[in-house]
Amino acid sequence: MTSTPTGVDGARALMRTLAESGIDTLFTNPGTTELHLVEAAEATPGLRSVLALFEGTVSGAADGFGRIAGRPAATLLHLGPGQGNGWANFHNARRARTPIISVIGDQATFHQRNDPPLMSDIAAVARALDSRVASPQAAGEVSAAARAAVADACSAPGRISTVVMPADVSWSPTEVMASALPARPPAAVAGQRIRAIAELARTGGNRVAMLLGGPACRAAGLQAASRIAAAAGIRVFTDTYTARLEHGAGLPEFPRLGFYPRQVLRQLDGVTHLITAGTRAPVAFFAYLDQPVLLTPDGAANLALADVHEDAVTALADLADLIAPTLKPRVNAPSRPGMPAGPLTLDTWPQVLGALLPDHAIICDESISSGAGLLAASRIAAASGIRVFLDTYTTRLEHGAGLPEFPRLGFYPQQALPQLDGITHLITAGTRAPVAFFAYLDQPVLLTPDGAADL
Repeated sequence: MTSTPTGVDGARALMRTLAESGIDTLFTNPGTTELHLVEAAEATPGLRSVLALFEGTVSGAADGFGRIAGRPAATLLHLGPGQGNGWANFHNARRARTPIISVIGDQATFHQRNDPPLMSDIAAVARALDSRVASPQAAGEVSAAARAAVADACSAPGRISTVVMPADVSWSPTEVMASALPARPPAAVAGQRIRAIAELARTGGNRVAMLLGGPACRAAGLQAASRIAAAAGIRVFTDTYTARLEHGAGLPEFPRLGFYPRQVLRQLDGVTHLITAGTRAPVAFFAYLDQPVLLTPDGAANLALADVHEDAVTALADLADLIAPTLKPRVNAPSRPGMPAGPLTLDTWPQVLGALLPDHAIICDESISSGAGLLAASRIAAASGIRVFLDTYTTRLEHGAGLPEFPRLGFYPQQALPQLDGITHLITAGTRAPVAFFAYLDQPVLLTPDGAADL
């Protein structure tokens, strides 16, 4: 613990600690009990506050930030009702294991016993999200609670960590600042387990399937899985929904598991062993009459190469080194189609895009059902070069197994501009170049980067 200059209150201790812990973005929809926290956030160097008009935007923005940046943002919401309004996207973040620091204002400690109209059990709702909950009861406890929350959220596999801030704790003075706490890294996978799965893969061939999820769906995990599949002949799938899936030329590509039980059972037909890496064995999204809910084929064994809290990427790399020490991954090759002739159709318009698409471009796609051909178009350049986005809001978006998936463009200018950073050409398909939803003081309203061409 260290001392701070005089004049620091609990709210400033919280925001300063978050900033010193590497948190630089705070998505907010505050109210009366959070006024001191709002003032403290604005006064904290290095901490950017983003005000949202709805709590679901706050939780959704923090979820997206954590998935792409690989580190947490913080959120600030107003009491239990505000927490409840943001719950659906917090649920998505929980399923994606996104790191988030959730700060929720509460009634003053001395007022809680009076059961004021907006009083509720904030901690109980937070724990329904598998969240750690800290509720400092004095300003001197705030900094330590914030340090612990950051370490908890950043520990593998990642989760929401909640700090409940009573109003009087925010406005009370303190001189106490806590030291940093280490995050827990993903656990190493035992070599004996990797060797046993290597032997199974060598002898099982296509009767063995591997399901990738979490960090295993990024470049290093995909490349290792490709080497394993090429050497052993096993089948590889990705989870139906992943927190983040890297895709494009220069990367391997595997089919997603289907949404419906019958789709998954067809994909896994004949499998005797299902190996999971960064995820768990598939279950149905819902129970249906006369259909199974456990989707591993009857009699097949589920084997975890790496559970969600373990280092799936390193385990896959180690497994690939055992099975395929000299093989390189099989990746999507860049393939630029020729310019088609004749009328523009559902088949030909993606070819036009592929023929003209420059490197380092972003596609803002609002084509919906007509965009199935974009999967091939997105292979024409390296995954680190071509970026594809959807409009922030679309009239209808088809999504699921067998369809490409791309991130949405951010709602606020300061979200969209980092997504488009470095772009020299912006190609639109079925939409127009992005503009801000509202005009903000000292912020642009035209969101294509300066100097970039709209095509």
